[in-house]
Amino acid sequence: MKKGDLIGVTCSSSKMELPVAEYAAAVLNSWGYRVHMGITVGTSFHNFSAPDELRLEELQDMLDDPEIKAILFGRGGYGMVCILDKLDFTRFRKHPKWLCGYSDVTALHAHVQQHYGIPTIHSMMCSGITADTFEDEYVHSLSAALKGKAYRYTTAAHPLNKEGKATGELVGGNLSMLANLSGTSSQIDTKGKILLLEDIGEYRYNVDRMMYNLKRAGWLDKLAGLVVGGFSDGKETDTPFGQTEYEIILNLVKDYKYPVCFGFPSGHGAANYALKLGLKHELRVGAKSILSEL
Repeated sequence: MKKGDLIGVTCSSSKMELPVAEYAAAVLNSWGYRVHMGITVGTSFHNFSAPDELRLEELQDMLDDPEIKAILFGRGGYGMVCILDKLDFTRFRKHPKWLCGYSDVTALHAHVQQHYGIPTIHSMMCSGITADTFEDEYVHSLSAALKGKAYRYTTAAHPLNKEGKATGELVGGNLSMLANLSGTSSQIDTKGKILLLEDIGEYRYNVDRMMYNLKRAGWLDKLAGLVVGGFSDGKETDTPFGQTEYEIILNLVKDYKYPVCFGFPSGHGAANYALKLGLKHELRVGAKSILSEL
């Protein structure tokens, strides 16, 4: 993207407060971009920003508008899957643009990559660009990604890591959304890919169940590598499950030969690097873990 380019901001899922989005828009302005704020920003319809029809119409308009060079979603939550099958990507395919977000936006990322092979950006949304974060490295990583800069992210070794090297397209995102897409036309073909997983606020037994879903559906069999981001605010029933989220995941992938990186800075926490899904990456897991865009 270039200075003066237009970024659309929409809330295709849950609602968010207008001042939060306005602050993020001001930061985007400071990067040299113009911002078009959608009417779903700052509105409320139960837990959604607006009824399905309005959220669909606004996202469709932004996908179709060739002047808009990127769409930054306001926040995640729930709602993308409700409108996903009604979206028309004909004009988007002729004039691709960055789709930026994570969490519930994972459904859109997966659908676009599986059907059209167009890269998207797994990144923080407006909700993550605040007075406390606008100068940090994670917000900066989104700015750099929009400018087309390649990245090389390094994180410390984790005791559960499986060492090795892998090359492949980076795919994935939120575990709950990926499990929800399993068996649908939006399920990603993960063969030879590097899969990213993250989540928040899930009961540990449900993380185990969702991982078994991915394994039984073939998501994990022929990966090139696995990157495990944050699994924050995990929950327990009255009887503890007996494993952490990372231990649950390792138990399901320990017999595979590919490298696995735990604790990568991606997910619902403050540490959330921008990652270009659908583009080739190299993963090195050793004394430290390195994920590089190729």
